[in-house]
Amino acid sequence: MPKSARKQEKDPDGRMPLAEHLRELRNRLLKSVLAIVVISAVAMWQYPAIAHFVTGPVIDAVGCPDTAAGLGPRTHPCAQVTANGLLAPFTIMLKLSLTTGLVAASPIWLYQFWAFLAPGLHSHEKKYALTFVGAGAPLFLGGAYLAYAVLPTTAGALVGLTPSEWTNLFPADEFLDIVTRMVIVFGLAFELPLLLVLLNLGGVLSGRRILGWWRFMVLGITIFSAIATPTGDPLTMCLLAAPIVLLFFGAVGICLFNDRRRQRNNPDAELSDDEASELDLTPAPVAEIEPVASHRMLPEQASGDSGKDEPPRRNGYDDVT
Repeated sequence: MPKSARKQEKDPDGRMPLAEHLRELRNRLLKSVLAIVVISAVAMWQYPAIAHFVTGPVIDAVGCPDTAAGLGPRTHPCAQVTANGLLAPFTIMLKLSLTTGLVAASPIWLYQFWAFLAPGLHSHEKKYALTFVGAGAPLFLGGAYLAYAVLPTTAGALVGLTPSEWTNLFPADEFLDIVTRMVIVFGLAFELPLLLVLLNLGGVLSGRRILGWWRFMVLGITIFSAIATPTGDPLTMCLLAAPIVLLFFGAVGICLFNDRRRQRNNPDAELSDDEASELDLTPAPVAEIEPVASHRMLPEQASGDSGKDEPPRRNGYDDVT
């Protein structure tokens, strides 16, 4: 592995030549890709357990009973997960392993991304970036867990619409695509409140302005949930939209609190660059007048002597005053 460019030549301001930046980017990308490949290889070795973890809740919710095991026929509609084609099990194993490696290696490649950007950031920008990384990961995991938790309920509601004389077959590759899309969509949607808070901390948006957009935000979140959910059913849409709306109002409360704190520290904090601040025109009390000592006169002024071309002086002054 090549040495990091910043280890060869350090600059207190984080400045580097273009070639060193490209070498540093290459090293960071190699480390990230290596971590994803290693974890994907381990996931491929544990593929049956991971596949059962992903599909198990849905199969338990809507799976058809095994008649060979002595279980009677199911009275309500059920479904079976199938692998269509000779190469389907292999491609599904690769897809699931790579997805697992990408998600499980996220702390590593996020750190590499942060380490590449950190030297070029100011101190307050580093603080905001650390806040984003520290709060973004739990929010993303919370959205992903919500998608995983509501998927059996959603599948049961959709399968329940099947007529009794029909049979449902879930192609495994399509089913895993739906699971992956739901996890990613739910996880990214939970990052919206964090983005609003960071824009407020950076002084881009005020809490009052964000609160004034609440009608459009609720409508936009609802439309986004209807489009982004792979299943397209109202239940999943509501389960996605409701937490995001609650997180949005929670972010508005944080922004308003931050604006109030900023207003106490700086009354002109919310003014734009081309807006003049209010001036305090209240007259201030005048302090007591201090006596000022007179300067000592020059010798020629004290004696009254003057030049030929100058007017005569009296008591050091050049006129009768």
